[in-house]
Amino acid sequence: MLDTKRRETLIMLCAEMIRSNSVTGSEAEIGLLLKERMAEFGFDDAYMDSLGNVIGLIKGTGGGKTVLLDGHIDTVGVSDQSLWSRPPFGGEIHEGKIYGRGAADMKCALAAMIAAAAFLGQDRRPAGDVYISGTAMEEVAEGVSLKFILEDVKPDIVIIGEATELNLNIGQRGRAEILLKTRGKSAHSSNPEVGVNAVKKMMNLLSRVHELPVSHNEKLGGGILELTDIISSPYPGASVLPELCTVTMDRRLLTGEDEEAVLGAIRAVIDSLAAADPDFDAEVSIASERLKYFTGKTFTHSKFAPAWYMDEESCGGIIESAMTALRKAGLNPKKSVYKFCTNGSASAGLLGIPTIGFGPCAEWQAHVVDENCSLDELCKAAEGYYHLIGAMTNRQ
Repeated sequence: MLDTKRRETLIMLCAEMIRSNSVTGSEAEIGLLLKERMAEFGFDDAYMDSLGNVIGLIKGTGGGKTVLLDGHIDTVGVSDQSLWSRPPFGGEIHEGKIYGRGAADMKCALAAMIAAAAFLGQDRRPAGDVYISGTAMEEVAEGVSLKFILEDVKPDIVIIGEATELNLNIGQRGRAEILLKTRGKSAHSSNPEVGVNAVKKMMNLLSRVHELPVSHNEKLGGGILELTDIISSPYPGASVLPELCTVTMDRRLLTGEDEEAVLGAIRAVIDSLAAADPDFDAEVSIASERLKYFTGKTFTHSKFAPAWYMDEESCGGIIESAMTALRKAGLNPKKSVYKFCTNGSASAGLLGIPTIGFGPCAEWQAHVVDENCSLDELCKAAEGYYHLIGAMTNRQ
């Protein structure tokens, strides 16, 4: 599928994307770039929606499944460019690798998707429609932007392009951001007996929360609960007992866990402490965030992205078909799951759409200094997407 000219086209597209600085909330430039390139590559439609997501369509001949391949266009930022051996927005190639922020997470994968869909459309029209989505704001809100697209496109199958080392991923843990708050009573620290120290109350709560059993799934691993932030108020507390303490915890979710399952055990701990201590005042909730897209669109989303897992016995042969397609592409894939959270939380976790993951690079390569992707993996990923699209759209 990839001759020398097509390989050069793919690498050039990937480099262009890396050179476009698209830190979360600033995706306009790359969105317009991809819209233009999709049109040049022969997509039947290429447009940007009200959130700033860019969507391309290769129309099928009819009678096949509608498949959507998704990759996010935003990246995390670069705190200190001097630490990089190659410019983080240079898209430079060195010793068989392309360097830059977003190379692994996940501009190379998205470039491979776009190229593969275009080349398949040129070689032979797929039976079903093929959509490529470049989603905005994924780094801060997994699944939110993709859900907006899915409710419009309504695909039969979704392929997530996050890093799998060219293996086939069939599930992921989800993620919830949990807020714990304890309230006290401010007082001068020279007279602590007339106040209530909110931080000390939080220490009591955390000691009990960390004793809670951790859920476990044989396929996905443990439902980790880890403290990531703690803030007291007022701050700085010059000779003042803190009247409020807020803790943020990262909870990795397993299949079947909803908000009540996640918060219920912590609420029980709070109730127990409150029954034993009349000064204990605490609450637990799922964090929310007000998102503002570069298009001006704003809304509030709950930071709860569910887990998902594709069971081989009930997926209608999708996994087997995908494995066969990847082998036809010359790969030797293994079946695995994501450790981190992806947009699959929307497609599979919320909407129940059959979802698989496939992409170049390893998970650990995301967000690092000197982020890169090997050109060999980039091209193999394009071959994989080419065969995956053909196999999935031709399913009956």
